[in-house]
Amino acid sequence: MLEKLAKQTAIYGISTIVVRFLNYLLTPYYTRIFDQGEYGIVTDIYALIPFALVLLSMGMESSYFRFTTRAEEEGGDIAEGKRKVFASTWGLTSLNAVLFFIAVWLLNMPISRAMGAVYVAHPEYVTIVAAIVMVDVCSMIPFSRLREQGRAMHFVLLKALSVLLNVGLAIGFGVAGLYSTTFGVGWVLIANLIASVITFVALLPSTNRIIPRIDFKLMRKILIYSLPLLVSGIAGTANEFIDRQMIKYLTPEATAMAELGVYGAIVKIAVVMTLFTQMYRLAAEPFFLAGFKKEEFKEANAASMKYFVIASMIIFLTITLFSDLFALIVGRSFREGIDILPIVLLSNIFAGIWFNLSFWYKREEKTKYAMYITFLGLFVTIALSFVLVPKMGYRGAAWVRLAAEATMVVVSYMLCQKHYPIPYDLKRIGEYFAVGAAAYLVSVFCVEPLGGAWAMVGNFILLCLATCYAIWREKIDVRGLMQAIIRKFIR
Repeated sequence: MLEKLAKQTAIYGISTIVVRFLNYLLTPYYTRIFDQGEYGIVTDIYALIPFALVLLSMGMESSYFRFTTRAEEEGGDIAEGKRKVFASTWGLTSLNAVLFFIAVWLLNMPISRAMGAVYVAHPEYVTIVAAIVMVDVCSMIPFSRLREQGRAMHFVLLKALSVLLNVGLAIGFGVAGLYSTTFGVGWVLIANLIASVITFVALLPSTNRIIPRIDFKLMRKILIYSLPLLVSGIAGTANEFIDRQMIKYLTPEATAMAELGVYGAIVKIAVVMTLFTQMYRLAAEPFFLAGFKKEEFKEANAASMKYFVIASMIIFLTITLFSDLFALIVGRSFREGIDILPIVLLSNIFAGIWFNLSFWYKREEKTKYAMYITFLGLFVTIALSFVLVPKMGYRGAAWVRLAAEATMVVVSYMLCQKHYPIPYDLKRIGEYFAVGAAAYLVSVFCVEPLGGAWAMVGNFILLCLATCYAIWREKIDVRGLMQAIIRKFIR
């Protein structure tokens, strides 16, 4: 059973890494053509978009997976049951998206004033962002349907189309000199909007001509399940991205956008960790919300947590031990913040652990616990931000994010063990964290002072030792796993 999850994660992962890597090529490009303040606008906008996506999707992605599984469990005309779930969830999210765009379009100037002077000068930025959000929300449930049907390659190819269009247009606009015009950063948004619209059109054939139509009787049941996920999703996304807003509003106005630009650029360097967490999510969500027996679910969830930590530890060491190389991703003026990279990476690891801890209450339809946990994390973020961000700027924001993610992990684990005990191997997980910490500290205090090629060789040896230790400790058949993945792709 766990082998199936590993294969699915690898399939999504290899493809997603290639696709997202192309998208992240925009980071070194933008940080070399925009100054810190201009890139701060990009960081600000792309921190707000996920919040809008979560708000408008209303937790329907998880609900779609859960209720298609329920249609299978209930029997009868399973295909018709799944069609109703798809049509209803797609209908509601699309309606939300259209109403959102109309509201933003009508209230453009008040929203622009609330967002700051930059947006008052360019209120069209706000309208374009609303259009991007509308199209992306309308695409969410059709993309979820591809995942539910196991059509991973179709999913990835459409995502690749979006990214290739976005990257190509963004670079093309730069070559044409459009970023030097008064519209400036707005061309970044135009590239994104064009890519989103074309991808949505390309996605429509996969819906098999199903019309978005809300079945209100079914929707009542879905909303009971999804509304706690919506509330927790809003709090969780706010907790993930509010650090940017805290930098924007709690640091001096003269330097706020520059600090935001540096912080956003360093967060982008953590691309590999972010990609791994995303690809794990793509595979794990439909996998763990399927109809497993209780004990099978517990066994698989406990094992997946351990292997997630192992993979995360290796990625953490890869980036931190070679941070000088990864720093080259961003422009020279943005590298001053490279010291927060280990903190950002640890935050991403804890976010993945918390995601793994969330499956039990989604499976048991006790989604109220999602609200408790995420609101606690949001409270920690806001409270600590007022203390640390004014004093430390973006460095304070990095520490705040780590504290919030760690708090949510601890509370999630305690609730899990109280209400739905899962035998996580804490001793082994702690062992891998200790190995990662030891390798990192040896690098900082013993290897890095060597400098030059010696430091590179020493760090490579440390990374190999940590990786081989995990493989030996878990008796992982790397060759067998790779062969299985290759066979899956060939098939």
